[in-house]
Amino acid sequence: MAEREKQMEADSSPEDKVLPSLPNYSFMIPKKEINMVPDMAKWKCSQAYADYIGFILTLNGGVKGKKLTCEYKISEPIEKLVALLNTLDCWIDETPPEEQPSRFGNKAFRTWYSKLDQEAENLVATVIPQQLSAAAPEVAVYLKESVGNPTRIDYGTGHEAAFAAFLCCLCKIGVLQVDDQLAIVFRVFNRYLEVMRKLQKTYRMEPAGSQGVWGLDDFQFLPFIWGSAQLIDHPTLEPCHFLAEKVVNDNHNDYMFLECILFITQMKTGPFAEHSNQLWNISAVPSWAKVNQGLIRMYKAECLEKFPVIQHFKFGSLLSIHPVKS
Repeated sequence: MAEREKQMEADSSPEDKVLPSLPNYSFMIPKKEINMVPDMAKWKCSQAYADYIGFILTLNGGVKGKKLTCEYKISEPIEKLVALLNTLDCWIDETPPEEQPSRFGNKAFRTWYSKLDQEAENLVATVIPQQLSAAAPEVAVYLKESVGNPTRIDYGTGHEAAFAAFLCCLCKIGVLQVDDQLAIVFRVFNRYLEVMRKLQKTYRMEPAGSQGVWGLDDFQFLPFIWGSAQLIDHPTLEPCHFLAEKVVNDNHNDYMFLECILFITQMKTGPFAEHSNQLWNISAVPSWAKVNQGLIRMYKAECLEKFPVIQHFKFGSLLSIHPVKS
């Protein structure tokens, strides 16, 4: 299993994924392919699965032992992605919640989402160069899928996966390069998290498919994986320390994992062991390396191999449902 993962990581290295002869390349609008539980077998054997998990693992290796505040290269596409996310943030300010009787699922989210629905291709076009403009409609679908569902006014790990897929597609068309890895996680994904937390709070979004106290978190998963990788071999911080309020307050600006813990403690009341039992259990794991490995296994089992999550994933030319090329 470990060998297969290493191979996936190698196969998915961003510098190998620039598309050949782009003028002749045929982009397509991504669509649903997983309609019934038996279709999950297609997903697990697909090029999309191999590319997606390889992308996650590549970034996981890239951020190992590094702080959010460390120095890293910020390329022009990274700056443009941050500007795109800043635009989404501004739209929240321009779309205040409506007065309504129900506490959760504020309908103003639908107004906010409709703006994204209309503008997504234009936003993506600001990030990719003119010669790649044909890719914008395909890539924009993943951006639209990444912010939550406008009908149910909910958000969960499937939406988060769509944003990772969006970034993966930008790597595959060569917009993001291998030396953008740290900035992809620390600058872009971290900014995405900030915007999603603001959406969740402003519009009181429901957690999509939440397992309550038996899930890792109501909304996110990837920052726990990459955040635990950041803490591997830390000289003083051990997994048991994230339960200490002072440790979280002093270090959350440096470590994604601790920023997630801070957000949970701000949003939930009562004993941590009761409202976040799975995380509380993780605090007993002896090392961050073991936490990281366990979270990757859990992510596959609880997110990538669960039909209710993956049924919404969309497949196009960049993330293909076709079987992995051997």
